[in-house]
Amino acid sequence: MGTKTADETGAEAGAEATTDEKKVDVTKTDEVTETEATEGDATAADVEDTDTEDADDTELLAAAAEVLAKEEAEGSAGVGMGAGAVVSAALGLVSLTGGWIGTLAAERQALVGQLNAQTSQSSSVAKLVQEGYGDAWNATAMWGGIFALVALLVGVFVLARPAFGTPGKAQAGWIKSVAWGGVALGVIGLLLAVLKYTDVLVGLPSTS
Repeated sequence: MGTKTADETGAEAGAEATTDEKKVDVTKTDEVTETEATEGDATAADVEDTDTEDADDTELLAAAAEVLAKEEAEGSAGVGMGAGAVVSAALGLVSLTGGWIGTLAAERQALVGQLNAQTSQSSSVAKLVQEGYGDAWNATAMWGGIFALVALLVGVFVLARPAFGTPGKAQAGWIKSVAWGGVALGVIGLLLAVLKYTDVLVGLPSTS
């Protein structure tokens, strides 16, 4: 058996140290690689989560905008129906009390009757009364009936409108009440107008 010299022993020790250093370097390199890969996966996951959150936020914003648009449309429809109910009630009241259009038509018809009476001296008393007063009263009744009919139609439209709107959307109570009031006034006004126009109610006095 040979004896190793100090140089050979030192050389072997150096070789082993170099090998160990290489192993340590390789191990460190593998650890760094694994760390980078892990960080890369985490970053990709974060990006994916961020994209998902952005998509969810976009969907929520779109849904909120759609809900707001529906509520605004329903609010506008409610305002329109409320205005229609008020108009119906007002027209029904005008049909009972008389409006300036009916008054103007009656005065015009009375003036026409007076002119006819002045130009025709041979007219009978019944004809003079009819032309001077009856026709004017009929004109008032006709315009009252027109107002009553419009009030009735508008009130019925307001009451029937929810059936053609959003299912399950209840109409405000005050709108229904005012619309029903307009319908009732319209029916009463129309009935009175027909009775007056046919001389059943407050007919002309007899001239015989």
